[in-house]
Amino acid sequence: MNATMTGRVPLAKRSPKSTSKTKEEKRENNKKFKHAKLKTKENTRYKFRWTQIPFFLIHLLPLGAFFTGVHVADAIFLAVFYFTGMFFVTAGYHRYFSHKTYKLNRFWQFIFAFMAQATAQKGVLWWASHHRTHHKYSDTDYDIHSAKKLGFFYSHLGWILSDDHEETDYDLVKDLAKYPELVWLNKHPLIPAWIVGITAYLIGGASMLFFGFFLGLVLLWHGTFTINSLTHMFGKQRYVTGDESRNNPFFALITLGEGWHNNHHFFQSSTRQGFFWWEFDITYYILKLLSWVGIVKKMRPVPDHIKYAHIREPEKYSAKLRNEKNQS
Repeated sequence: MNATMTGRVPLAKRSPKSTSKTKEEKRENNKKFKHAKLKTKENTRYKFRWTQIPFFLIHLLPLGAFFTGVHVADAIFLAVFYFTGMFFVTAGYHRYFSHKTYKLNRFWQFIFAFMAQATAQKGVLWWASHHRTHHKYSDTDYDIHSAKKLGFFYSHLGWILSDDHEETDYDLVKDLAKYPELVWLNKHPLIPAWIVGITAYLIGGASMLFFGFFLGLVLLWHGTFTINSLTHMFGKQRYVTGDESRNNPFFALITLGEGWHNNHHFFQSSTRQGFFWWEFDITYYILKLLSWVGIVKKMRPVPDHIKYAHIREPEKYSAKLRNEKNQS
């Protein structure tokens, strides 16, 4: 099975007669992935750093709403911020910048990047480069956030708090780094979030800032993080992908479609992650609407031979995937 069908990034170009890699080839290939460091429970133990204080402080700031009170407008802002923020995380950070499953012109590309960064999940190039690393090494000793190898806490929060992943690997996002406006955003990751936070305060005062913006940030963070952690722990596996990715309708609901994670790991090139009609994928529905007005173009579908692979030739696909996993 080729890399496109499995959703795994090719390790390197192999000669037609070669079925395995030499140690030299693997070592040379890993140089291209600066974050592909061997992960063990020993070298990923949590270590507190003073730079983590703002992250934890933001988790406490929503409590300020007990002193300001909460108004209907604050709840409306929270709902709109969560929904739009999650859309741009899933449609922008993930399906566009990480996987390029559809096309945008340069103007809309910037808008999607700006709006994604309004959720304060670091720069768009940082996000894409780390996510591409994850897919290459999913649930192996080199995965940057494997729940299987490193446990729930590290896969959910620990890897983000670690100083091992501070830098952007620009070699992995050369297709994006050629745009100076994206590089600028990546170097100033909090500007969009500051703008949204200030706007919330100007519209609704402290109550909207605490309840609408800061609580929205916390919910968006942990909603997104569940895909790295819990969808590799709970749910069903339709396809054999060689990792622990699972489909879970609850997480699909709170992330607007990202919970069909086993589908995605099997075929990451598709715009749609809910492969079947009953697998609701709100992000995909919105992207489809945007395609009708010309904003989104060339959405990549799920080919039938991918979609029904588990039904047509389950033993063949399972054997090939296991073989590929062993070779990688």
